[in-house]
Amino acid sequence: MQRNIGELEQIIGYRFRDRELLENALRHSSYTNEHKKTHLPDNERLEFLGDAVLELSSSEFLFRNYPKMQEGDMTKLRASIVCEPTLAQCAASIELGSFLRLGRGEEQTGGRKRDSVVSDAMEALIGSIYLDGGFASAKEFVNRFILNDVENKKLFFDSKTILQEIVQSSFKGEQMSYRLLREEGPDHDKVFVVQLFIGDKGFEEGRGRTKKSAEQEAAYRTIITLKGQP
Repeated sequence: MQRNIGELEQIIGYRFRDRELLENALRHSSYTNEHKKTHLPDNERLEFLGDAVLELSSSEFLFRNYPKMQEGDMTKLRASIVCEPTLAQCAASIELGSFLRLGRGEEQTGGRKRDSVVSDAMEALIGSIYLDGGFASAKEFVNRFILNDVENKKLFFDSKTILQEIVQSSFKGEQMSYRLLREEGPDHDKVFVVQLFIGDKGFEEGRGRTKKSAEQEAAYRTIITLKGQP
């Protein structure tokens, strides 16, 4: 069930001069395909524009806030910030999925929670704010809802690599593995639960809509646990 877009404006702290730009950003192609007679545009062009605004905003942020970071490292960090799972997490923080205009098929198959759908809508929202209020307004939105807590996001999305390095240095001869514990929910809205093992010892569990994202969360939680130990 989609919510009133006025609520979204309150959540993000930005009121549109042109409400149609916001409506457009929330309009998935599945919706426009089912309402062809209205000739309404979907959000794909705004997504294209928002992607460029996000890349410039995040590049400037990293340039200014990490003066000693090399170009290659900045490129990797930017990639982890603007990737689909990160944007989907940021979209969840503003409950963006609940405001989308979806076709019936997309609605019934869990589109409001699908990473690809909500991350694309997040970029479209950035594009709509840019057109409505200029780059300063769009950058303020990006800084507030995407570039917040960068270090924690970097740790999360590099967690499997970071944990592998920890295991190699601190758990001599032990192998890291992930075991699928269970699958929850219907096929179109499935959640995987995995547990991370170092050797035969079980550590933290992770949940995700893919096995990879579940493993990522398990690795992240295990890093936090290991860092909390003496």
